[in-house]
Amino acid sequence: MRMQYAKVEIAAVDTSSLKTLKEKEIAELLKKTKAGDKSAREKLIEGNLRLVLSVVQRFSSRGEDPDDLFQVGCVGLIKAVDHFDVSQPVRFSTYAVPMILGEIRRYLRDNTPMRISRSMKDLAYHAMQTKERLTNTLGREPAMDEIAAALGVERKKVVIALEAVVDPISLYEPVGGDGGDSLYIVDQVGSYNDEGSWIEELTLREGMKKLSPREKNILHRRFMAGRTQMEVASELGISQAQVSRLEKNAIKRLKEG
Repeated sequence: MRMQYAKVEIAAVDTSSLKTLKEKEIAELLKKTKAGDKSAREKLIEGNLRLVLSVVQRFSSRGEDPDDLFQVGCVGLIKAVDHFDVSQPVRFSTYAVPMILGEIRRYLRDNTPMRISRSMKDLAYHAMQTKERLTNTLGREPAMDEIAAALGVERKKVVIALEAVVDPISLYEPVGGDGGDSLYIVDQVGSYNDEGSWIEELTLREGMKKLSPREKNILHRRFMAGRTQMEVASELGISQAQVSRLEKNAIKRLKEG
């Protein structure tokens, strides 16, 4: 791949010259494609290659061959074109991106040198099913301890199993927000306390005096009890975005001394 800002070639395709279709054009081409127009199908695929490119760029830090990922992503795009239901009030891009992502992740999973045992996969799938069932029953996201208890398995084993079947992604990939505050993957994972960790470098004794009881409570749950932001939010009855905001403000004040 020739890396130039103005022109990048992936799988022999000059990405700077990729076409972009308007929504009306996409809608019209979809109708023609469903009617059996092969020319419209080709135009639809070519006109949405930028979608594939945007998804491939999410995996740029993994060291994978972008040519391979682009070609695999194109398979997902073609599947999206062939399976899209024009009668549904959904934008094509909204439907296509998960299809492209799924195809790339399947490719990476099947070609990874790390092999996950069948027992671990089974535990992970049972944990996901239990999580969904508990969410419906409780009306909220269950804590990891609750999932483990329902399965009759140690929390540690459930966490390891779930992490084993998840594709690696950037800790700073946005996953949504609440009230204008962006949430990132790093906000949802538990923290750790080991020698040399950054929290031990803070002047805690003096800094903690400046924090409110609520902020102290959140920091204790997050960094001493090892809770995720999602778990803290559930325990305190507030949103994850509020936990994130309070936590960040408290840490900022601690760092400022």
